[in-house]
Amino acid sequence: MQWKKRLLACALSAALMTAPVLATEGEGQGPDPWAYPYLADSYALGLIDDDYPSYIQETVTEEQLAAMTETVSAKLALLGLEKRESAPDGEGLVVDRTRGGVVNALYQAAADWEIDGVEQGPEAFLTGLGVLCGDGTGSRLDRLCTYQEAMVLADRLVLAVYDANDAGARGLLWKAVNGDTTLYLLGTVHVDRDNLYPMHRRVREAVDASSEVIFEVNFNNPEDLQAYAAMQVYSDGTTLKDHIPEELYTRTVADFAALGMDEATVASLKPWVLALSLNNVTMQDESTGSNAMAMDLYVNARAVNAGKTIGAAENYAFQGQIFDTLSEDYQLQMLEGSLGLLEAAMSGEETGTDPQTQAALEEQEKLMSAMMDAWKRGDLEAFAAAYDKKAILESEDELNRRLFTDRDPGMIDCAASYLARNDGKTYFMAVGAGHMTDPGGIVSGLRALGYTVEPAA
Repeated sequence: MQWKKRLLACALSAALMTAPVLATEGEGQGPDPWAYPYLADSYALGLIDDDYPSYIQETVTEEQLAAMTETVSAKLALLGLEKRESAPDGEGLVVDRTRGGVVNALYQAAADWEIDGVEQGPEAFLTGLGVLCGDGTGSRLDRLCTYQEAMVLADRLVLAVYDANDAGARGLLWKAVNGDTTLYLLGTVHVDRDNLYPMHRRVREAVDASSEVIFEVNFNNPEDLQAYAAMQVYSDGTTLKDHIPEELYTRTVADFAALGMDEATVASLKPWVLALSLNNVTMQDESTGSNAMAMDLYVNARAVNAGKTIGAAENYAFQGQIFDTLSEDYQLQMLEGSLGLLEAAMSGEETGTDPQTQAALEEQEKLMSAMMDAWKRGDLEAFAAAYDKKAILESEDELNRRLFTDRDPGMIDCAASYLARNDGKTYFMAVGAGHMTDPGGIVSGLRALGYTVEPAA
């Protein structure tokens, strides 16, 4: 079914499938600068949410600590470590709102597993991992613990254990060089699913080593975002109801109501906007966190909070016009197909679901799982096998041409422009994986220009 290829193409090519999140500003006191480096991972892991400025400086509550340790336990369980035969039962460990109580709670989340040093007890174990660092005068375990401190301890624990086991999502990562100038290339999928986080340290360290991080669009440019927002709505006095059949309009309003969107908002949006929104929903799975932080946005948050320069190969207006200039008939087909997949996902195995649509949804889920598994393992060949870009480009679907054929040359030029600087700096480029792979991808395009491009270690 064409919708399967169309939706997958969007997930691997259009950054406007995502939305900017997680600045270090907001209502409330906000985090201290020393905590900025931990925000991206904490948000991705689900340790904080969008309202974090309102509580991050407050003393952690028992409920918050319980939720935090549950998150840590769930992430550690995914590693498949051996269970300790003589794991402590926690007797004698006081779990309360002090720093010592938080240390004890996090230790209990790790103590069931065979982790080097865990037998030493809470303080020694977390200190040995570099989780508990103190302030230079001691660990101050008897002092009340802020949410910020607890978040950082939890974040450090997860990353330290994953790093010790060489674990985490490795990503489709290449390293291009021109003399002393380095450009890391990360092919992304614009979703959060399949227990994506945490990222492997090779991705984190590559971002941290870079002076500038380049995306498809600048997620942080307010003027660009405003221009894109204006493209999404009707400005001629009409509404969605004037552009699609009445039956489809009623169906659209009902389906979006189930997702929490009111009719007035739905009616103001164009079909392609609604279709892309539904695409985001149907691409998720049971592991998608409430924050649903697409990997591009993770890299963006990590870079912004580290004070990196942000670059972009395109902008929101350019990407928006790819969809906004599609014919109304094509947009209508996009919306109908996306609604069908949503309804199939919501109905599950219930009778009444169109068998062809249900089969398309199942095939999409199979392909997404295969791609994400390959992405997390950093298996470039397995990813290419799961995502057949050649077949997508050879289809008669005009959107695929707009997404790849018309844009890949510009992506190659953008990447090459950083290598051509030959300034001894390190750069990091994160764009849809569909732009990295062949035919016509960035990796082979740079090689054709004479640059050395190899899979990153």
